[in-house]
Formats: sequence, C-alpha cells, structure tokens
Amino acid sequence: RLLIFLFFQFFIFNNCVIASEKWVVDKQISEISFEVPVLFASNVKGFFNNFDGFVQIDTNKKENNKAIFSVSIDSVNINYEKYKNFLLNSIFFDSKKYPLSVLDTNNFSYKNNRKIIIDIELIIKGKSKKIPLELNINKLTKNLVQVKGELVFLRSDFDIGIGKWKNTTFLKNKVKLSYNIFLFKE
Repeated sequence: RLLIFLFFQFFIFNNCVIASEKWVVDKQISEISFEVPVLFASNVKGFFNNFDGFVQIDTNKKENNKAIFSVSIDSVNINYEKYKNFLLNSIFFDSKKYPLSVLDTNNFSYKNNRKIIIDIELIIKGKSKKIPLELNINKLTKNLVQVKGELVFLRSDFDIGIGKWKNTTFLKNKVKLSYNIFLFKE
C-alpha cells in the first residue's frame, strides 16, 4: 500500500507542477544515519544502504514544492550487528510487514535558499507523525546541491519497541537521524 501511495503522490504531483525543477538523490555519495542512546552501553548507531527520493521545486514562485524520500528498513547496518535480525523483527521495525519508511514534505514554500524549516510527515510502521525539519542547503554547482541536517523523533510515536522493549529506561526514546543528501538536477 505504501508503494502505491508513493507512486500516486508522484504521479499527481508531477502533473500539478508546471515549470519546476526535479532533483533526485545521488545514492552513491548520500548518507542517512541514526543514533539511539542506551543506558550503560554504547549507543546504537547505524546507517541505511538503500534509500531513494526526489525534490520538485518551483524556483520562481518558491511555493507548492514537494519532496519524498524512502528508506528500505532491511538495508540497515548497526554497530550491534548480531542484533540486526532482532531489530528487523516485529518487536521493533517489522520489516517484512513495513519494508519502507517514508518522509513526505507535502507541499512546502520557502524564502531562503540556504536554510529551510518545514513540517514533514514521517511514516514508520504505518504510523504517521508531523515533525519539524531544518534543512541546511549548500549549492555546490548549478546541477548539484547538498542538503544536511538532523531529524529527531521518538521511537514510541511509531511503536519501535513493543512489549518489554517499549520501556525507554535502557533503550532511550529519542532517535537522532542525520542526513547528508546530495541531489542532482534531472
């Protein structure tokens, strides 16, 4: 259902935006990583190998812009590698039932080309939450842009950790997602 939703969003949005630029992720040099604090142990740290996305920008009016990014949950690598399968099972991410997480900006406007603050919709395990996001943008060339920043969310908002793993005493609730995304103009 999530894939159908993404294709539908992409199709509708592409037909509604005229005279805009489309930018896509350069997956070879982009990075998405995360960190979750753990009591009396090293933090859980990891990164995703498989993600994709695009940004549709109206550079003239700077409104009705759109970005959608997806992350393949089972492409995760963590510093506690022996617990990877545990992380992917139904207690945490349930990657068989929910293989993708999605970040959707819906429609956004901007004035500043270097720093944009928007509310995004984060979808994990079929649950959706609006979260503020700050984008730091560095135009490297006419056709290459770097977008960096951090996104903080609570794992309890998405049922990441159920049963005894819902408790946030040992494995903390706050997840910090860092991104260093390079976009090239199509």
